Amino acid sequence: MMNEVKRPKKPLIYYYAIVILILLLFNFLAMPWIAERQIREVDYGTFISMTEEKQIGQVEIQAQENQILFTDRDETAIYKTGMVNDPDLTQRLYESGAKFSGEIIEQASPLVSFLVSWVLPIVIFVGIGEYMSRKLMKKAGGANSMAFGLGKSSAKVYVKSSAGIKFSDVAGEEEAKDSLKEIVDYLHGPARYKEIGAAMPKGVLLVGPPGTGKTMLAKAVAGEANVPFFSMSGSEFVEMFVGMGAAKVRDLFRQAKEKAPCIVFIDEIDAIGQKRDGRVGGNDEREQTLNQLLTEMDGFEENSGVVLLAATNRPESLDPALTRPGRFDRRIPVELPDLKGREEILKVHARKVKISDNVDFSVIARMASGASGAELANIVNEAALRAVRDNRKAVTQEDLEASIEVVIAGYEKKNAILTDKEKRIVAYHEIGHALVAARQTNSAPVQKITIVPRTSGALGYTMQVEEGNHYLMSKEEMENKIATLTGGRAAEELAFGSVTTGASNDIEQATKLARAMISRYGMSREFDMVAMETVNNQYLGGDTSLACSWQTQSRVDELVVELVKRQHEKAAGILMENREKLDELARYLYEKETITGEEFMKILQE
Repeated sequence: MMNEVKRPKKPLIYYYAIVILILLLFNFLAMPWIAERQIREVDYGTFISMTEEKQIGQVEIQAQENQILFTDRDETAIYKTGMVNDPDLTQRLYESGAKFSGEIIEQASPLVSFLVSWVLPIVIFVGIGEYMSRKLMKKAGGANSMAFGLGKSSAKVYVKSSAGIKFSDVAGEEEAKDSLKEIVDYLHGPARYKEIGAAMPKGVLLVGPPGTGKTMLAKAVAGEANVPFFSMSGSEFVEMFVGMGAAKVRDLFRQAKEKAPCIVFIDEIDAIGQKRDGRVGGNDEREQTLNQLLTEMDGFEENSGVVLLAATNRPESLDPALTRPGRFDRRIPVELPDLKGREEILKVHARKVKISDNVDFSVIARMASGASGAELANIVNEAALRAVRDNRKAVTQEDLEASIEVVIAGYEKKNAILTDKEKRIVAYHEIGHALVAARQTNSAPVQKITIVPRTSGALGYTMQVEEGNHYLMSKEEMENKIATLTGGRAAEELAFGSVTTGASNDIEQATKLARAMISRYGMSREFDMVAMETVNNQYLGGDTSLACSWQTQSRVDELVVELVKRQHEKAAGILMENREKLDELARYLYEKETITGEEFMKILQE
């Protein structure tokens, strides 16, 4: 791994608390002491003589403290004397013309009170602030750092260690690695490129679904190139104060240029790189940050040795100014791995655990169709956990196959007890799926059937496994898949004459597939090759939005209903033709609860 070098940071409130504490201590301790130092102590005889000579200005008798405070005629000095038993004191003070006051100390010297109460605390506050500001600027390395660390980049700096991530630790993305190897070669020897006049891309954008290894690929580039690696998320640039994000961008690129050659990686760049739509009341902070990023990328000196990598799963939302040539020149797709890629990824993660010699990763890779790199890593880890729970010293083939079910459908529910009737309904439902799939020529073979409830909410499922890589689906294959999805409900209708809520997920998938055939794939004679929907966020679920009138939308809905209904009837026909096998297989599954594809096909072919 790479060692992260972190700068220690203290929160802003820490410094404010120090200043407030100093001011409180000053007011409660220093102020009374300063005031006390202004009072001169005299004996009672001096007080009597000053009274008789009418040299007293104000008088304050403090009976509880057993003392008398008084000033001279000009009220420039304060005196204190102890009280004695003097019955004529009040009369003598009236005759001397003295004035009685409540707080002589505060009124004694207005200039001293102003200096002590206002000027001195301000001077202390400014002095402490100046000291801390200089200290922070010195730690940051120059004047570009702002007071209290605002506007300072919080990028994590990774320095390669002996166990750094290499390209050999990243599998299943050969095309992406080939494109990034050129970046590594440039960082190793830029003179070769400069000699011929070639300039490397200033920015490389990694796009793909979540969990495919975009961040790991960026770290692998830094590990192979043996250069510093600055990592920062796009959301870390966005601050509450307008302008702070732009200051962070400036500070990040200043540090990068100082450590060049190096790699700057911004994860989830769509947080600051979204399109500027010019709406009133938009996010000024985000737009200023984006503008500063565009300026910094244009300001790169030729062959400066700073390569900017960024990752996103929403490339369609990025601003065109950010993705134009000269900024992010190269876009590298990091897609879900194919069959060979899944097998290689499983082998990479299997290095970290003890694996039995009889494990066939090609079978596991076929069963994990559509899984991302992160999900495959989770599958291996779940298999290792299962081996520990069963007190085994190594992970077996059975552990890996069971872990796929855990990732897909969740753990088995130990406390979910189905009634006898519900168990029979679920058995017929799952056999209905499997039987319709097996009797159609263009369907994937059945791998496993179970009626054990799972934590995902499924009461059972039928696992189908493709033979190999499958990049295209024909119209017939899609229709057969819809028929397979409706096979569970058709089996319920045939065996029990009623329907249940168990087919809710099947209905959702069948409807989605039928709508895509008509509105996106041009598989309807009525609309031919006209797209009725557009896909948004292709890497985040692929939500669609209609691009037609409401009259056309109504017709699309009618065609979807007709298509699903036609395949439902087709599935019902297949099950009626194979009613005996349906009953026999459902009874077998009811007794065993879980059967393999081989057991299913053996009974079906007898």
